[in-house]
Amino acid sequence: MPIITLPDGSKRQFDGPVSVAQVAADIGAGLAKAALAGRVGDRLVDTSHLLAHDSELAIITERDEQGLEVIRHSTAHLLAMAVKQLFAEAQVTIGPTIDNGFYYDFSFKRSFSPEDLTAIEERMTELARADYPVSREVWSRAEAIAYFEGIGEAYKAEIIRDLPESEEISVYRQGDFLDLCRGPHVPTTGKLQAFKLMKLAGAYWRGDSKNEMLQRIYGTAWRNKKELKDYLTRLEEAEKRDHRKIAKAQDLFHTQEEAPGMVFWHDKGWQIYLTVQQYIRDKLRQHGYQEVHTPQVIDRSLWEKSGHWDKFGDMIFTTHSENRDYAIKPMNCPAHIQIYNQGIKSYRDLPLRLAEFGSCHRNEPSGTLHGLMRVRNFVQDDAHIFCTEGQILAEVSDFTDLLFEVYKDFGFTEVLIKLSTRPEQRVGSDETWDKAEKALEDALNSKGLAFELQPGEGAFYGPKIEFSLKDCLERVWQLGTIQLDFSMPERLGATYIAEDNSKQTPVMLHRAILGSLERFIGILIEHYAGALPLWLAPTQVVVMNITDRQAEYAQGLANLLSRQGIRVEIDLRNEKIGYKIREHTLAKAPYLLVVGDREVEQGQVAVRTRDGKDLGSMSPETFIEDLNRSIAARAG
Repeated sequence: MPIITLPDGSKRQFDGPVSVAQVAADIGAGLAKAALAGRVGDRLVDTSHLLAHDSELAIITERDEQGLEVIRHSTAHLLAMAVKQLFAEAQVTIGPTIDNGFYYDFSFKRSFSPEDLTAIEERMTELARADYPVSREVWSRAEAIAYFEGIGEAYKAEIIRDLPESEEISVYRQGDFLDLCRGPHVPTTGKLQAFKLMKLAGAYWRGDSKNEMLQRIYGTAWRNKKELKDYLTRLEEAEKRDHRKIAKAQDLFHTQEEAPGMVFWHDKGWQIYLTVQQYIRDKLRQHGYQEVHTPQVIDRSLWEKSGHWDKFGDMIFTTHSENRDYAIKPMNCPAHIQIYNQGIKSYRDLPLRLAEFGSCHRNEPSGTLHGLMRVRNFVQDDAHIFCTEGQILAEVSDFTDLLFEVYKDFGFTEVLIKLSTRPEQRVGSDETWDKAEKALEDALNSKGLAFELQPGEGAFYGPKIEFSLKDCLERVWQLGTIQLDFSMPERLGATYIAEDNSKQTPVMLHRAILGSLERFIGILIEHYAGALPLWLAPTQVVVMNITDRQAEYAQGLANLLSRQGIRVEIDLRNEKIGYKIREHTLAKAPYLLVVGDREVEQGQVAVRTRDGKDLGSMSPETFIEDLNRSIAARAG
């Protein structure tokens, strides 16, 4: 007679084994209809799962985040079913969920076409409307291998052979289609109402280039049609905001095959870069950081001592000279310890905060490179804080204050926080990790900050707090981090003299706010659709004349603005003023100053904004005063 405990603490007792679906029906018809899966303890199960013993159960519906995950996973299998019905010779391989959707990889003798995608999606819609029951079956390993080999599904048979002997082999049946899967799945295909196939791509079997190239079909799935429509609208808007397109239109930067994953900054783009960098530099000075600069090329032995060589060896660019192997710097931390180690340090010298705009190189796979968002050469707003254990709380607290201040200045107010704990591959003792994880958790709790726990996602040398922000399209970008490291300072010989004259190892806090400057600028460009705030805009003001008669006055005005430190461009072309205004409005210049005969006569300027607002005429002095006020307030 199992007793089922629900999330609200209420209990229900049943005469014998009971399924998740039956528990939902016992609670109410509405819940029974909405149920997609169940959560027993920490394990997700199908609604058909039987509970034979006392259990804690949550009924999962589409309102739950896990419910959306089940919908997406089930839609991947609906895709596989449709492909098999339309293309019987295609072999199915794997079909996991991803952010906003799913994919499934297929082995097929010819390439799928866009027309095939349309046909597959239409068949998926038919199969969903048919509302086939979805059931889970447990098979023996031999039975499963024989079945999938018998129907020509060699990849499925290979997957089964590679599963641990202890793992249960489960097969899901919907209509006449059977697929290997751990589950869970929705109870019927009719629960899948809002999906769309997005694109085709190639993918090596098991990610190994020595294996066959498969065809990957990407799709998206949502709870309902409205969510799907909203998502597709966001994608359209994201396409318009693609920072690579905006960069080309505004002449900001470019990339090319001769330097894959590395950026050629043009003047206007470099102005944005320098403005962001100088802003961070000023903030760091205000918060007690020393700015340092370390070499690009450092002997391999240092990276071996720090542990980076074993962990990131494949991603490190190397070079060789005079019988010595060198690494092109992939990160700054070991080099900062070398600066710390110069001279004897006392507890009175701590905390010591060393910051660097360090240029780093990492050998990212070519297929992952994407404009400014994923590069091989990047600069971090990197810093390392050397402190005592007793100073951790204060340093993490000060860092979070600084981080929120910076994000707000750039226009981001929604910040998500995650605490990542020890990974399987790590250095340091469990006792050290216990201490490090508790220190970060205490720091977050002391600030009253809500956070999500990410078990196993810490750095190899210590736990970390990750800070992500949401842009105007609700996309989440992980940027800031602070990582607590008890290990690397010890490995590289960092010490200080404690108050009792004993020699101690400092704690090292690895921290960044923007992360990669390149990526952050890409995010800014897309968030603002190229219309950067006045203080960040590469060209803040454009001065335009109507005829040649005003050219000298316009040039003098531009010179005046430039002497005030304002980034100004002058347009004296022999073009109609309407054409000039349209062109510079499209280029997202915040302010357009129009100079005609009347403005010259009266010693004024006619001011327009990039959103088409006419601010009328005013003296140059008044305009400059208003402009500087807006720049100082980081407004506009």
